[in-house]
Amino acid sequence: MGTVFSFDVRGGDPGAVRAALEKAIAGLHRVNEVFSTYRDDSQVSRLARGELTVEECDPEVAEVLGLGAEAERVSDGWFSVHYEGRLDPTGIVKGWAAERAARQLAATPGVSGVSMNGGGDVQLLGTPEPHRPWRVGVADPLRPGGLAAVVSAAGAHELAVATSGTAERGTHIVDPRTGRSAVTDLVAVTVVAPELTWADCWATAAFAMGSGQGLRWLESLPDVEALLITAGDEVRCTGGLAARLG
Repeated sequence: MGTVFSFDVRGGDPGAVRAALEKAIAGLHRVNEVFSTYRDDSQVSRLARGELTVEECDPEVAEVLGLGAEAERVSDGWFSVHYEGRLDPTGIVKGWAAERAARQLAATPGVSGVSMNGGGDVQLLGTPEPHRPWRVGVADPLRPGGLAAVVSAAGAHELAVATSGTAERGTHIVDPRTGRSAVTDLVAVTVVAPELTWADCWATAAFAMGSGQGLRWLESLPDVEALLITAGDEVRCTGGLAARLG
């Protein structure tokens, strides 16, 4: 998947947690084997070439493609699992895989909290300590090393924070309508939502839309808050974001 994953697991028997981590890591490696578009032998590459049907692939392929179709519907096409007419679910796989691994770890007996970071996008479950919530810093894309905000998971059993923008990998977000790099006034969109799968998709779609349309669309989504930063250093937020900062 071309990214680094890190785990923070609180509570639980050390042996059981270690075994769960090993299983989660193996699962992430399997996801890469199945979904990588850089591997000619991956199931997704073979599916794109017509060598496999969806039914012949691992069940997770149908699951991810179904989620991608739903994201495309909700975003009115601003999110897509196709690139230049070719199947490419890269935009949804990372968030989905990280969220799935986090939930597997949280199901370990005795575990009270999990923070799963996949390339800077984070799924939070439970709490790190009693009465102390998880907190996630949001990088400032215009001030390297600085923070644009700090998100708190206070009062939420599950919370995800996902950012799409130019800071980490340049103009890697594509306008699915043209197949070219998105023409946008934004440098970053950070979405806060319960599930990382959707937070990642919505951040990508809103970034491609631009600040005006993107903010209006994000405001229409339930249980979603967001921070948008333009190239001109204007910060725009959804109405309920302030309650999640701290």
